[in-house]
Amino acid sequence: MKLVRFGRAGQEKPGLLHADGRIRDLSKVVKDIDPTTIGQLSKLKSVKIDKLPVVKGRPRLGPPVARSSKFIAIGLNYSDHAAETNSPIPKEPIIFTKATTSICGPNDNVIQPKGSIKLDWEVELAFVIGRTARYVAEKDALRYVAGYMVCNDVSERHFQAERGGQWTKGKSADTFGPIGPWLVTPDEIKDPQNLAMFLDVNGERMQTGNTATMIFGVATILSYVSQFMTLLPGDLVTTGTPPGVGLGKKPPIFLKPGDVMRLGIAGLGEQQQKVVAYKGK
Repeated sequence: MKLVRFGRAGQEKPGLLHADGRIRDLSKVVKDIDPTTIGQLSKLKSVKIDKLPVVKGRPRLGPPVARSSKFIAIGLNYSDHAAETNSPIPKEPIIFTKATTSICGPNDNVIQPKGSIKLDWEVELAFVIGRTARYVAEKDALRYVAGYMVCNDVSERHFQAERGGQWTKGKSADTFGPIGPWLVTPDEIKDPQNLAMFLDVNGERMQTGNTATMIFGVATILSYVSQFMTLLPGDLVTTGTPPGVGLGKKPPIFLKPGDVMRLGIAGLGEQQQKVVAYKGK
């Protein structure tokens, strides 16, 4: 299944992408796609999709899962990306967090925050936790995955590397976590470690990669993170990016207002975001 949430920000309804490309309204079947329902998605298989109301037009797509308690990220998880940033290959997964307030829809604008001078892109495979995970063995880890989706781990490199402390401050601004367009259940993804991925900026290909070159795969990451914290239903984990980020270009290239990012992963759909300047005080 490909699950979506559609509608205005903060007022999204649950939906399902039918094989005909149209969204079907699930709001009379489940209240939302969130921590209270994420572990029950298998029940949707018995729903007669053809009987569900068709959503008219092309509504805004919101984050495909709501109210996640945590947004965990893995850094430097592709050896060639580590090389382009002049970083050593990690011996263990590097864990950092993105604020849940950074989460937005897959096609929402990305806002360049106040003081930002090095805004960057990162196409990533993300997964959603389906049931409470604590000290999970690697061999069992994929059974805890509710689904997969595309994530753009938008980053402000000046905040991340030159403002002291840890990476979180460069990863957590509003709109720095576009996810979706869909939450794709594991039955549709034969192998999460063999998915082609790409990212373009203003029509120019910047990133081309495949999850096959991840240093630590999904099962390893889920198991590893669960040794340090309890992962709850609806929690998000994004797994690192292949080479081609702006920081790694020679000379570096960073995003500016008006730039457009388009990114996608095989089987998981595509996103598109326009960069806009922060307009508040």
